[in-house]
Amino acid sequence: MSQVPAATKAMRVLKFLASQPDPVPLDRIMRACSLPRSTAYHLMTAMAEEGFVTHLVDERRYGLGVAAFEVGSGYSRQAPLQRLARRPLAALADKVGESAHLAVLHGRDVLYVIEERAHGKPSLVTDVGVRLPAHLTASGRAILASLPQAQVRALYPDKDSFVERTGIGPQSLSALRTILAEARQRGYAVENGEVTTGFASVAAPVLDHNDLPLAGVAVTFAEDGPVDRAAVAEAVRATAATLTRRVGGH
Repeated sequence: MSQVPAATKAMRVLKFLASQPDPVPLDRIMRACSLPRSTAYHLMTAMAEEGFVTHLVDERRYGLGVAAFEVGSGYSRQAPLQRLARRPLAALADKVGESAHLAVLHGRDVLYVIEERAHGKPSLVTDVGVRLPAHLTASGRAILASLPQAQVRALYPDKDSFVERTGIGPQSLSALRTILAEARQRGYAVENGEVTTGFASVAAPVLDHNDLPLAGVAVTFAEDGPVDRAAVAEAVRATAATLTRRVGGH
């Protein structure tokens, strides 16, 4: 049992508020975080005084405060996920002899935050800072396959949500769901020529303590090259599992 229950309760409140699209009334915070009314009131007052919570008096609701934004900004500046992933990704690229990368979900795109290019391999479109449609990439599919179905449905509400690059790839939510179901079943996601003609990728998700995806680890290789795809997939899964443990996931 935690020796700092007040801190634990405060963190639960912050995580709950961060998951909400709008400020919420105290009663909802109480129910979601299993807090008695008196405890919730005193906790919210203290968090508001420190700037982590904003009390919207006229609306009788609570939302995240400026201090919470500063914490999030600090996380972005320090880039802990990238720091934790750099060496494992380099080891992955060395092991399989192909380029490896780490991507995070950004709307309906994936944003590439690390690329470890294998020796002698050509540069890829998946350079750091590049965004690509998540439903076409292996890393994006690995992330999407680990999201709740309602969230995937919200990301892809209609056919206009589905773009293409090489003339192939899912063009409907049902087609994407089939691809994601296959990824969940085999334990990793794949793409073949849907991002760049002649290249394929395999990827696995990095999960947090709630089993939600933080990122996707992927390896890209020439489709017609002498690649043992099963061995690459296993190495990718092992690297993703290592990062999952490093960020506190199961």
